[in-house]
Amino acid sequence: MLIATWNVNGIRAREEQFLAWIAAAKPAVICLQETKAQPEQLSQTLCKLAGYDCYWHPAPKGYSGVGLHLRTDAFTSAPIFAHPAHDFESRLVTADVEYANRKLTFASLYMPNGGKDYPAKVAFMKAMIAWVREVRESDRDLVLCGDMNVARASIDVHPKLRDPTVIGQSQEERGLFSDLLVAGNLVDMQRALEPDNTELFTWWPYWREHRARNMGWRLDYILSASALASRISDCRVLVEIGTSDHAPVVATLGLG
Repeated sequence: MLIATWNVNGIRAREEQFLAWIAAAKPAVICLQETKAQPEQLSQTLCKLAGYDCYWHPAPKGYSGVGLHLRTDAFTSAPIFAHPAHDFESRLVTADVEYANRKLTFASLYMPNGGKDYPAKVAFMKAMIAWVREVRESDRDLVLCGDMNVARASIDVHPKLRDPTVIGQSQEERGLFSDLLVAGNLVDMQRALEPDNTELFTWWPYWREHRARNMGWRLDYILSASALASRISDCRVLVEIGTSDHAPVVATLGLG
């Protein structure tokens, strides 16, 4: 099955691109971030995405917002959608499902940027650490996808953009990211499959042709429970898709 995550930076602006991509790829799981739309602002095509059980977690006043959509024919149980208690500004939605006698939890996450309220970002990251630990202890296999707004290491930032004093590259944030992986026994699938790739980025500033020159940061992740990691055969960035400042990330998960 194909698992996809994409910070669309406004689903209404990217609707045509999104629908064309979904029609071609048919992912089993679609995680969206920064949808920036209330339900009444969505077209009927988006609101009732054909073939999917959909959950749109609306953005407050056109900011933030996440979505999580599971293909109806991909799982042996209907998804149970929720958002944990620490969620704020519509940043996190989860779905519990079953497949091949496995209990799975998928989550779409938009981590706070931290530029306007860094302490709130730190607090949210700490709450996420506690939450992934709870999921792990519940014996569910978690796949956490989304825009973490943290570049895990120096390799995840183009050399000309590296600056450990800026938010998103700080030692504290990277330490919390590491704590998150440990707490949930999670594997960063992109980096696990391409440990030495120095050109693996998912976000590029709009200015000065940074995307065309591949001068970016890696901010978007598919984090898998270690029990599933060996079953993920591919995890790639679809640089050619869309006009958001982020590209989709997709992973292929084999379950049987």
